[in-house]
Amino acid sequence: MSIFNAIIIGLIHGFTEILPISGSGHLSVLYNIFMPESGGGALFDVLLHFATLVSIIVVFWHDIAEMITGVLGVFQLGSSNENSRRYYPAARVFLMFLVAFVPLFFILPVKKYVDQLYYNTVFVGVCLILSGLMLFISDRFVEGNKTGKNMSVLDAIIVGICQCVAIIPGISRTGVTISAGIATGLKKDFAYKFSFLLSIPALFGVNIINLIAAFREEVDWHSLPAYLIGMVVAMVTSLASLELMKRIVKYGKFGGIAYYCWLVGVLSIILTFIF
Repeated sequence: MSIFNAIIIGLIHGFTEILPISGSGHLSVLYNIFMPESGGGALFDVLLHFATLVSIIVVFWHDIAEMITGVLGVFQLGSSNENSRRYYPAARVFLMFLVAFVPLFFILPVKKYVDQLYYNTVFVGVCLILSGLMLFISDRFVEGNKTGKNMSVLDAIIVGICQCVAIIPGISRTGVTISAGIATGLKKDFAYKFSFLLSIPALFGVNIINLIAAFREEVDWHSLPAYLIGMVVAMVTSLASLELMKRIVKYGKFGGIAYYCWLVGVLSIILTFIF
């Protein structure tokens, strides 16, 4: 792989994995239509997802540390009721986080079959259009007032199930989880936070699966410098995208992003038949 291709892929991965526009959908179109010979294999996938994972941990480190501290406070031996009450909100967020994560285990048996859809760019295009529709509808919901303090177990399960749907190429994980959160009555900023906290174990799992695959295939070690450059580009781009997402959630709407998803989806279908 050339350094130029690695930079392009790193840029696209960094933006599309964070923004609600489907990283898998964009990379499917990129690899299958424009760069059919540029796939870096499992090792490059590991490095790209690792870059995204590190970026999310850096941005949400305060929330992660707060949850850890809260859980330790609740389970600390000999802790007083006062301390338990003090740490309860953060510990409760962690509990909701675990509840939302559980549904992912049920899709593991079918994941390898769903992954085959990655090579069908017409299907991916349709899913991108659906992702745009989902974002468009989410803008019509009245923002709720739920946070980690009062979201229910059912709310967490709904968000977790919707995250499972995002294994389908072209369906945005960020978009579907934030939209589901808003639909259940979560505040937008908390839905945004909860979505990315929930992505941490998911990305960690993807990295483990890809790392195992990397050991099983022949790695092009000559391309390692390009892979590392692509990883750095993806990390910087992911950090910028997280800041952009924060601003969109706070000040804007998803309508413009919905139109973008529709455009890319339609182009994907058209370009499939042209190329």
